[in-house]
Amino acid sequence: MLHELTIADLGVIESARLEFGQGLTCVTGETGAGKTMVLTGLGLILGAKTVPATVRTGAEAAVAEAIIDVPPSGALAERLAEAGVAVEEDGSVVVARTVGATTRSRAIMGGRTVPQTLLGEVAAELVTVHGQSDQVRLRSPARQRDTLDAYGGALIAEARRDYTAAWDEWLTAAERLRRMQEGADAERAEVARLRDDLAAIDALAPEAGEDAALVAEAGVLENAEAVRTGAAAAYEAIAGEEEITVVATLEAARRALADAARHDGALAALEERLADYSYGATDVGAELASYLDRLDADPGRLDEINQRRSDLATLTRRIGVPDVDGVLAYAESARPRVEEDDAWDETLAARRDAEARSRAALESAAATLHDARAAASDRLARAVRDELGRLAMPDADIAIAVERTEPTAHGADVVTMTLASHPGAPHRPVADAASGGELSRIMLAIEVSLAGADHVADAAGRTFIFDEVDAGVGGKAAVAVGNRLAQLARTHQVIVVTHLAQVAAFADTHVVVAKSTDGAVTRAQVGAVAGEDRVQEIARLLSGQEDSTTARAHALELLEGSAVAR
Repeated sequence: MLHELTIADLGVIESARLEFGQGLTCVTGETGAGKTMVLTGLGLILGAKTVPATVRTGAEAAVAEAIIDVPPSGALAERLAEAGVAVEEDGSVVVARTVGATTRSRAIMGGRTVPQTLLGEVAAELVTVHGQSDQVRLRSPARQRDTLDAYGGALIAEARRDYTAAWDEWLTAAERLRRMQEGADAERAEVARLRDDLAAIDALAPEAGEDAALVAEAGVLENAEAVRTGAAAAYEAIAGEEEITVVATLEAARRALADAARHDGALAALEERLADYSYGATDVGAELASYLDRLDADPGRLDEINQRRSDLATLTRRIGVPDVDGVLAYAESARPRVEEDDAWDETLAARRDAEARSRAALESAAATLHDARAAASDRLARAVRDELGRLAMPDADIAIAVERTEPTAHGADVVTMTLASHPGAPHRPVADAASGGELSRIMLAIEVSLAGADHVADAAGRTFIFDEVDAGVGGKAAVAVGNRLAQLARTHQVIVVTHLAQVAAFADTHVVVAKSTDGAVTRAQVGAVAGEDRVQEIARLLSGQEDSTTARAHALELLEGSAVAR
């Protein structure tokens, strides 16, 4: 429920505070007085887009603030808690929206700055807003389908969820099959190239890091003479045939210390160190001898290395990678594709089967959704026909056809609302068959039917806002519209902007927007009227002359009649 709305510096409204009670609230006023700004203020706190041009001339910002009730539990309550919105103990929350003339706009809810989208989520859960432009739902097959789905409630919602899941699965399976079929020639040609590359890689059998190791070994062999000379000189100095070598010298020193250590134990440690040095020098000499033997034993090794390097370089150029490690990585990624190609026919058959199974599941889900929509369409058409009877259109016949078509993201149905405005008239699309006033009443009949659906009626308390939904209506039909809005207001809060006295007469709360000017500045005053003031406003709506005795008498008659009807 929307409790109150405060507006400041919005259009012609300098400052206004409106209190909305339960039941039906009607907002009236002369054309241009500022009724639109009341709706604009309501729109702001419900998440509508801000328009800096609506800020009152000379003001820095416009402000709209409201107090609304929110449900104590459920998805919306959880969403508000996540956003840190503080809800009062009585379940109400303060929503404020500022629109800067030259600065950024802000949305505040429960004392916390929130994104505009959160206000929209609250509005979608708690409020339904309809204006004359919303009659587009009577012209758009997609909007007609959504209206029917909303009326169908949980049954259609569940069927749509199942259908959407089946649709997504079928799209995926169909796309996988399409890619495989349409790209078969190119894919198989690519796999043939990969197969040849793998054959070349396997034939050469490179090892990780092999190219770098070959470069190092080639560097040694290309300078073999210098290497041999250095290694041989080192060997001779350490453990060669000469009488004086490192090994011989260390061993002589060790033996001398060993003799001395028999008389002075302090020298034993030094003797052990010399022994270690001697053993180490002997090992180095042995390794040098082995190294020199290898150099002499494989004189053709350099040619082998150079050939291997050439073969590896040819392979890396073929693959288009910088080194052997890149070749091995390429092979690792190519093998699964080649293996998959080996099972191409089996894979294609499996994808065709997956597409067929997902298509069958989609058709089944579409049939279930169609049946749910068809059943709901009959109920909605009966409900709307009943409502039209209450809205002075007793001979109108509404039908809602649900016809099968090719599957789309929203189902495999086309929903069409048709109208026969009088007995014997053919059914035609409702937007073509109805006049402006009839469209307004049909729109209201649909909204009342939606509000009366079981899943909505069980959660009575939604707020409905209608902007001149009675456009094009007059006389007896206008009284019927007012009466039906009052009945809707028994279970929901209803706010109506109207220019009809017949509708305003049914209001539980009557708000008037009046315009005044001092010649330089135009202002709008907004306030509730009752008693004689309300009689004068009803009279003005009837004749444009609130002081007319005849209009005043008619106004009193309307008010008395509406009181009896309620």
